[in-house]
Amino acid sequence: MAFPQPKSADGKIIIYPPGVKEITDKISNDELVKRLKMVVKTFMDMDQDSEDEKQQYLPLALHLASEFFLRNPNKDVRLLVACCLADIFRIYAPEAPYTSHDKLKDIFMFITRQLKGLEDTKSPQFNRYFYLLENLAWVKSYNICFELEDCNEIFIQLFRTLFSVINNSHNQKVQMHMLDLMSSIIMEGDGVTQDLLDSILINLIPAHKNMNKQAYDLAKVLLKRTAQTIEPCIASFFNQVLVLGKSSVSDLSEHVFDLIMELFAIDPHLLLSVMPQLEFKLKSNDGEERLAVVRLLAKLFGAKDSELATQNRPLWQCFLGRFNDIHVPVRLECVKFASHCLMNHPDLAKDLTEYLKVRSHDPEEAIRHDVIVTIITAGKKDLSLVNDQLLGFVRERTLDKRWRVRKEAMMGLAQLYKKYCLHAEAGKEAAQKVNWIKDKLLHIYYQNSIDDKLLVEKIFAQYLVPHNLETEERMKCLYYLYASLDPNAVKALNEMWKCQNMLRSHVRELLDLHKQPASEANNTAMFAKLMAIATENLPDPGKAQDFMKKFNQVLGDDERLRAQLELLISPACSCKQAEVCVREITRKLANPKQPTNPFLEMVKFLLERIAPVHIDSEAISSLVKLMNKSIEGTADDEEEGVTPDSAIRAGLELLKVLSFTHPTSFHSSETYESLLQCLKMEDDKVAEAAIQIFRNTGHKIETDLLQIRSTLIPILHQKAKRGTPRQAKQAVHCIHAIFTNKEVQLAQIFEPLSKSLNADTPEQLITPLVSLGHIAMLAPDQFASPMKSVVANFIVKDLLMNDRVCQFPGGKNGKLWTPNEEVSPEVLAKVQAIKLLVRWLLGMKNNQSKSANSTLRLLSAMLVSEGDLTEQKKISKSDMSRLRLAAGCAILKLAQEPCYHEIITPEQFQLCALVINDECYQVRQIFALKLHKALGKLLLPLEYMAVFALCAKDPVKERRAHARQCLLKNISIRREYIKQNPMAHEKLLSLLPEYVVPYTVHLLAHDPDFTKTQDIEQLRDIKECLWFMLEVLMTKNENNSHAFIRKMVENIKQTKDAQAPDDGKMNEKLYIVCDVALIVITTKSTTYNLDSPKDPVLPTKFFTPPDKDSSNNKCYLSDEAKTLLLTGKPKPATVLGAVNKPLSAAGRRPQDRTPVLEMGSNISGNSEPSSPPPNRGREQNSEAPETEISENEENPVILLTVVPAKTEKKDEPVRNKEMSSEQSLPPQTSTERGKKRTAPAGSENIQQIPEERKSEESTAPVPPKARRGRPPKAVSESNTAKNSDPNKAAGRGRKRVAASQEGPAEPETTNVKVPKQQETNVKRASAQRQMDLQSYKQNTSRHQDKAGADISIKQIQQLAFCQ
Repeated sequence: MAFPQPKSADGKIIIYPPGVKEITDKISNDELVKRLKMVVKTFMDMDQDSEDEKQQYLPLALHLASEFFLRNPNKDVRLLVACCLADIFRIYAPEAPYTSHDKLKDIFMFITRQLKGLEDTKSPQFNRYFYLLENLAWVKSYNICFELEDCNEIFIQLFRTLFSVINNSHNQKVQMHMLDLMSSIIMEGDGVTQDLLDSILINLIPAHKNMNKQAYDLAKVLLKRTAQTIEPCIASFFNQVLVLGKSSVSDLSEHVFDLIMELFAIDPHLLLSVMPQLEFKLKSNDGEERLAVVRLLAKLFGAKDSELATQNRPLWQCFLGRFNDIHVPVRLECVKFASHCLMNHPDLAKDLTEYLKVRSHDPEEAIRHDVIVTIITAGKKDLSLVNDQLLGFVRERTLDKRWRVRKEAMMGLAQLYKKYCLHAEAGKEAAQKVNWIKDKLLHIYYQNSIDDKLLVEKIFAQYLVPHNLETEERMKCLYYLYASLDPNAVKALNEMWKCQNMLRSHVRELLDLHKQPASEANNTAMFAKLMAIATENLPDPGKAQDFMKKFNQVLGDDERLRAQLELLISPACSCKQAEVCVREITRKLANPKQPTNPFLEMVKFLLERIAPVHIDSEAISSLVKLMNKSIEGTADDEEEGVTPDSAIRAGLELLKVLSFTHPTSFHSSETYESLLQCLKMEDDKVAEAAIQIFRNTGHKIETDLLQIRSTLIPILHQKAKRGTPRQAKQAVHCIHAIFTNKEVQLAQIFEPLSKSLNADTPEQLITPLVSLGHIAMLAPDQFASPMKSVVANFIVKDLLMNDRVCQFPGGKNGKLWTPNEEVSPEVLAKVQAIKLLVRWLLGMKNNQSKSANSTLRLLSAMLVSEGDLTEQKKISKSDMSRLRLAAGCAILKLAQEPCYHEIITPEQFQLCALVINDECYQVRQIFALKLHKALGKLLLPLEYMAVFALCAKDPVKERRAHARQCLLKNISIRREYIKQNPMAHEKLLSLLPEYVVPYTVHLLAHDPDFTKTQDIEQLRDIKECLWFMLEVLMTKNENNSHAFIRKMVENIKQTKDAQAPDDGKMNEKLYIVCDVALIVITTKSTTYNLDSPKDPVLPTKFFTPPDKDSSNNKCYLSDEAKTLLLTGKPKPATVLGAVNKPLSAAGRRPQDRTPVLEMGSNISGNSEPSSPPPNRGREQNSEAPETEISENEENPVILLTVVPAKTEKKDEPVRNKEMSSEQSLPPQTSTERGKKRTAPAGSENIQQIPEERKSEESTAPVPPKARRGRPPKAVSESNTAKNSDPNKAAGRGRKRVAASQEGPAEPETTNVKVPKQQETNVKRASAQRQMDLQSYKQNTSRHQDKAGADISIKQIQQLAFCQ
């Protein structure tokens, strides 16, 4: 390389600073460096004001920019030259001495390369590098480059260099100078190019961020400082990528969402123009793209200090819309975001609630699951973050169809309860907010799934009453939990303990079988017991059966394991011993080589259910002490949120329940002393519970605790004679259970009570009647004969056959039901008298004296007379309802005893069945519950299941739904029983649910409403009742049951009615019901025509043997009736009907089963099934006018039903006043029994009877039509006045529930309320005939034997037990 001439580029002589020799290529590097240092020192000391020096050293400045220096290979030389050049720019500022753009570019590129030396802070030259940086930043030397066309290349190189060299060894000054240098370029330039922007943004990408945190911090501070200037450039970049889709504009296009996240964290103002573009992206057609945007916005909105949701409401609303995205991952991401949002932004909870509500019902299981996780996570952090509505979503999901979702919801709620209620981590207000959780979790025990039940048990043991607490603390927790539970939760908890106790019994019986010698019978019994344990008590019955077999084999081989299990289920096992036993058994069964052992998990489930982890003798003692404190007033009852009285009552109830499951734990003098104190308390329920505890646990009192015995006996005698009815019952049972000389004790009660009976003081009769009845039932050998005279001389003649008090003259009280406290003492005594008769018979369990026949005739007469046995009209309607209910339930109770079931005649059975259609809602409700309970326990014969078919006529939707559930449950129980018990196959006639069909057919054939064999409406009722039963039976076609049912119905047509074999009309009714049943079966099943698996057997009590010589294939339905039943096509309507009739689907008719006003009036104020709907139009009964009245109102409102007179021409238009369009309703025909519409309260559209109607009705009375329901008050009176005949006995038929007017073709009657003062006008209407059983008796009297239902008062007085 040639040494440059000592002249500058413009020919001027180069002047060096004093002491600096000429710099040539002839000198060594060391000398070059030495001379350059002196030059650097000279330029460093110069300032901008030294004009002479500036001119003097201008040639030198130009010389230092020559190629020799800029491309010198020596690092130190380049650094020194760079420092000189930086000073030259400082000195000559604002103008640079270099005029060539190319030269300027070369110089700045050269200086930029030198800045890489900043990387090594330990380098000896670092201070010079720092000086270079400081000089450049202070002078803003790079701003000169703005004049260059390709300045962007220089800036990009500079930015990349600075970001690459920054590291954690640099101090704050280095970073500040870098920032000054770069920010001046950004802020003073005309704009930031995409490449330059990329050089900054690339440091924000997660990969680069993790590689060089200092570069990320530098970029972050740079962006913050230049936010206002750089924001348009950023917006342009995102606009091109997000909106225009130009991903080629930058290599960072694929990282846009990461960049947005980082930029938002740095300064939200950087994205002011970008956020609207995200709204566009949220609506993309690409699901994955929407997912990416949702993930980004979830982080932006959910960030702790983010205000984006309030600042950009449109974007927030658009984002919330993605909760309903069609793409599952998008919805899932939104739900996950909600948790962070709730925790960081509680103010947004209101916006999120509605969307989480929708997602809590999402079809995707994972989303529903994550909704729960979201809410529970926020709730566990701070309960105030979740409102009641959000907790309600979790509550709903405890009933989700998927186990995973249900489990998450239940466990989440349990954790909240333990944190805020048990540990009270957020005070009383928070505890009150989640106090409902305990009830809800226990309610889940009502679910059928064994998984739910097991989880509830686990939650109870770990969260509601943690088993690892000390005994006193654990019992205090249980004591106040039980006192604060709602009644349904209490029942569930009691059921839980009952199931656990039953499982302990199963295991105990299994262990007893192991002690017996091996035999085939023993193996069979053991297998049956294993199946019972596995299928009913453990999850996944299929696997559970295999595991239980394996466990049983282990028990047989390991005697020590068997001993541990025996100790675990022994009554004397303490809670601590139980924990040890469970640990030992699981340790023996564990396999270290098998980390997941399904067999061991199943055994753990079993052990957890049978282990007494809560209750032992020590625990019972602690409970009694707590109760004593409540009695003394020293307990913390008020602080725990319960009153002392409720705490004592709940404590006794708790002890009563535990006395069933852990009786031996009560056997201590201290416990019994406390219970004796409870017997002396004024609270009747407390004393009753205490007596029951003695009854359940006191089997050793007579031998071990004589002092307790001597104190207890007189108290029990006193309670049996003068206590409440419940106390008397429990006292008699307690004496019978725990004393050996019970005959003497019971005689001391029986004799004085039987002699002191006085019907003139009925309020003093109830307790003695209860005690006498139970004594007769428990000790029949001793007291059956003395009781017979009591029954004959007092119960029947003096009590039941006499009405002494006439509280409601003429029986005019309109209420069909009153609360217990309003029932007259005389009626309560009569109800107890009926129960006494039943208990007396149940004790004897034989009919040798024909007392049962007499009792059944008495009960039948009670039903026929509607409860007014004497028919003297001295008894109110509500009391009559009580007596009808008592009579019906008494027959049900007697039917549970085989010896009495045999003598119940079909007529008596039918009378009993009709109680389920009683006019009083409560009678129907209670009767159905008792019927269901007895059938569920397999106590009642199968024929009584047929009674539920009549529930199809019930006007209240809830009652029909309940009846259907009862049917489902009972059918399920019977089928399961047949599966579990091999011996049951020998009794299929009494167990197989399908065998209920013949009983149903026979019952419907004898329905008093079925009077016209070809009447379409009556046939539709029959069809509806049949389908009510068959629908449940035909849900599954098990073993070709559809064909079996068809065959059974066909076989009935080959027989005759055993109740009236020679009555052609009755047999025709039977065959018509069969034909209707066949229509139902053929239209609802596709497999009915297959071969029946077996030949059905018909009950001989109801059907004669089939006539083998002839075959009855005739269809007894008319062609019209058959067509209508098959297709549902209505006959031609009247003009009004043609106008107003809505179209309906073929084969079905419009159903309106709205609960009616009368039904509402039958219900007491605290038990009303539904409110009446508004009157939507006219209802017409073409046969008889009706006047209906609200039965339970203090000031009755007459419900007037306006109907046109029946005309000879079917198609003649109905003459009636016009109604507003709002009142119009599709016209319907005739009366559909069991349903009725009503007008709204305060209806002002009162339809008056036309004058011409009045004249027609007065001159042409219409034949009455039977209806289910008692007549209204006004009409009853008018009927009594008009039709009273001293020589004619009043009809004793029991009326059934009122019917609604519903049909498919003809105009309807109009029900409207009129004020009471208009009752006079109402009475002018034609008399509404009451539906009693008089006509029924006339139709069937010739078929009844002496034990039939038709019985007079004179016959009653001649009953066998009255002789």
